[in-house]
Amino acid sequence: MNVFLLNKTNRASLFFAMALLPSGLMYSQSKKDTITKEKKIEEVVVIGYGTQRKESVTGSVASVKGDILREVPSANITQALQGRTAGVDISQSSTKPGAAMQIRIRGTRSLSGDNNPLVVLDGIPFAGSLSDISSSDIKSIDILKDASATAIYGSRGANGVILVTSNRGTKGQKPRFSYSTFTGVQTLFSKYPMMDGPKFAKLRADAGIYTNGADESNDINTDWQSLYYKPAMMTNHDISVSGGTEGGNYSAGLSYFKQDALIPLQNYERFSMRLALDQQIGKRFKFGFTTNTNYTKSEGNGVNSGAVVGYSPLVNPYNADGSLRSLMNTAGGNDNTWIFTRERLNNLDEKYVDESKIFASYNNLYGEVTLPLNGLKYRLNVGLDYRTTNSGNYTGVGVFSTNPATASSAGRGNNQTYHWVLENLLTYDRTFGKHKINAVGLYSAEGNKYISTYMSAKNVPADFFQYYNLGQSPQADISVNPNDQIYSQTGLISAMGRVMYTFDNKYMLTATLRADGASVLAPGNKWHTYPALSVGWNITNESFMESIKALNLLKIRAGWGQTSNQAVSPYSTLGSLTVVPYNFGTSNGTGVYVNQAPNADLGWEYSKTQNYGVDFALFRNRLTGTVEYYKTHTFDLLSNKSLPASSGLSFVTKNVAETENKGWEFSLNGIIFDNPEGFSWDAGVNLYTNKNKILALSSGIDRDVNNLWFVGHNINALYDFQYVGLWQAGDPYQSILEPGTPADVIGSIKVLYTGGYNADGTPVRAIGEADRQIFDTAPDFQGGFNMRFAYKNFELSTVGAFQKGGILISSLYGSASYLNRLTGRGNNVDVDYWTEDNTDAYYPRPGRHLSGDNPKYSSTLAMFDASYLKLRTITLGYNFNKDILKDLKITTLRIYFTVTNPLVLFSPYHKFSGMDPEPNSVGDQNQAVSGYRPRQLIIGTNNPSTRNYLMGLNLTF
Repeated sequence: MNVFLLNKTNRASLFFAMALLPSGLMYSQSKKDTITKEKKIEEVVVIGYGTQRKESVTGSVASVKGDILREVPSANITQALQGRTAGVDISQSSTKPGAAMQIRIRGTRSLSGDNNPLVVLDGIPFAGSLSDISSSDIKSIDILKDASATAIYGSRGANGVILVTSNRGTKGQKPRFSYSTFTGVQTLFSKYPMMDGPKFAKLRADAGIYTNGADESNDINTDWQSLYYKPAMMTNHDISVSGGTEGGNYSAGLSYFKQDALIPLQNYERFSMRLALDQQIGKRFKFGFTTNTNYTKSEGNGVNSGAVVGYSPLVNPYNADGSLRSLMNTAGGNDNTWIFTRERLNNLDEKYVDESKIFASYNNLYGEVTLPLNGLKYRLNVGLDYRTTNSGNYTGVGVFSTNPATASSAGRGNNQTYHWVLENLLTYDRTFGKHKINAVGLYSAEGNKYISTYMSAKNVPADFFQYYNLGQSPQADISVNPNDQIYSQTGLISAMGRVMYTFDNKYMLTATLRADGASVLAPGNKWHTYPALSVGWNITNESFMESIKALNLLKIRAGWGQTSNQAVSPYSTLGSLTVVPYNFGTSNGTGVYVNQAPNADLGWEYSKTQNYGVDFALFRNRLTGTVEYYKTHTFDLLSNKSLPASSGLSFVTKNVAETENKGWEFSLNGIIFDNPEGFSWDAGVNLYTNKNKILALSSGIDRDVNNLWFVGHNINALYDFQYVGLWQAGDPYQSILEPGTPADVIGSIKVLYTGGYNADGTPVRAIGEADRQIFDTAPDFQGGFNMRFAYKNFELSTVGAFQKGGILISSLYGSASYLNRLTGRGNNVDVDYWTEDNTDAYYPRPGRHLSGDNPKYSSTLAMFDASYLKLRTITLGYNFNKDILKDLKITTLRIYFTVTNPLVLFSPYHKFSGMDPEPNSVGDQNQAVSGYRPRQLIIGTNNPSTRNYLMGLNLTF
């Protein structure tokens, strides 16, 4: 990182410096130095069960202020968090409206357990997700990353902790009203790159397998995607009031968000209400509460793009009379398909519904007493949460089927979550001369109850019944599957002690000890105690540093700690049975069989973490940054151990596996220009690595091919052949390596041969399973950046992200989605394939050397370089002059225009396909054939990515 000092005679260097952004730059003019004020680091961060000055923190904690998050208008604050903090990987697992995002803090640890971080809202573990919290409600988000920081949350914090602090009023503050809104349109980032009519007709002819069906003609060229997608609206409104008296404060607010999808019938709607109160009673007692209540509704969850992108472009969507065609006969009569278009789906009315309605109420209450001993306080926290989901689906007679008499079907599900937390906290906080001590003792209990039911029916007598009264169906057509009826109850009891000690603002120590007892574990394994220790040295405050004026902060810190993950599902230690209905002639019976063996030895998954960091600030805190290295060893991971067939079971779950995560993290923020009356420029960048690998599996094996787990490789590795090209006429040893006639093999995919050779140089065998390779999918590094320019009342900001290396899985081009079969049966992604006149192509010859419905080895075509650099948002805003607003009794008024997902650079996949290089699906979603695991993120046929154009307003008075 370069630091430039520019004066009047060197301003031309500014243009060179700008090209190297983000860099730490300072611009000075001979007599009028723009660095006129020292920005002292007095920032306070939330560390769990308390706060601490940032310069005194010894663990790994990253903070993002709510104002920063609101620079990215979004329904989900995780979208605003993307690229903001080192070591926090936030990825799309779905592009549907309202979909939650996957968050991984410093990598994936568990093979089969939960890898999601703990979310804590206003001090209480949160039963919902970040998507339940409006960005307008957030004061700050603090992320605890290492074990020395997360140990206070014990087993709940094994995967990191996200602390969300909501906005509250201020004592003595007059009532302040705020209104925020944004509205805009979502447009298609890019269509799926399918062939048009002429290209598809040529492909079919080159493949020579299928002829045109009854509804196909080479004179037709239909773009089915344009009949399916349509720009969609997104809108958000948030109104709040806050204030306070001399004895307390309050805040309240309402918000509404709605997002339609580009595909028909799909939308997401959220209503939120929040209320917070803090009140001092006398000198010693204080109480308060926070309540967040949400109602969300999502529709069209079962609709996607999968079928549409594969439609033959040689079919006219309209009949001769101008009406929409309902069915198509293609591929020489081999395929009959129900046609999805926007108009047809919108016209279904009561014949189709797929919706989910969620009501949730999250409530925190506290009471705090200042005890007679100076610095000693007792606090009681109570969390009471309730969440219920009602889902229903109905498909009318003949809908989505080529048989117009196909019976109607419906299903209805309901689940409830009841969650409570009770925490007793004793805090001692005193300063004695140069000594500062903060001690916290905790005893807590937590309970969770989950109930879920689902039933289905066929032959619903009328469309208007939909899923509301399944009892109207014939009794023989009503199904209640025992496996869909769930009840579970879990509990956790914990005790924790933490001491933070600082001497002379130079030397810092944090020691934590926590014990957890989990009901889900077997007797004898329920309890475990977690130690953690971290130290820090603020070198800047040493006397020998006084002469170094340019250095405002230099702190080194180190930490070690242990956490664990209660990854066991409820009742797993007891084993489980599967209920199976039988019929014996005219009589019915019910049987059961063991599907999971009991295991009285199931215990915790443990993680030990080392963390080393350096925090620095230079040039009156104009340039600040952090460098960290961490290593996490996770052991006793749950994995399936094979059992002999005589046991009647294929496996038993044991604590046997090990993984490791290690990496570097860099963060740098700079105030380049700082002139409130003129031009200001801030910039920031973060970069991080994560090297994840499996150290051990069950029974001493080094590979579990079924789960795609391999010792020495990352958890999300792939196992496949390695593409090296296409077979060409005259290639040596083709008849040995890839047996078959040249007419069939030439032009097909050639993969790497790893076997030996005979003395005469010929291969000893044909290519086979032994030639499969293990591919690590993780990137070399990734990160994000942000810049903000301001000139008087105008401001321009941008947020971006980047990734170098790794493997991107695009199932469009592989074998899993049936969109690159190169046989002409259904439409194909637009690829340059081998012909006798085009032998330099990357993709194989159509219709030859097939394996099932796909070219042999075509799964290798799904792997792409995952590198990219993209701008996530660009925002142009204008802040109205305060002198003008004063007469209107308005405190602030800001309008802005935002473009999201505007630009992608340095992405091989985007350059090749035109598509967004970020995943939009999980591995087993919308796939014609299996091959990828649910934990793997891929580009599939989920909703396409969008580019959004939003107008917004922020008003305070």
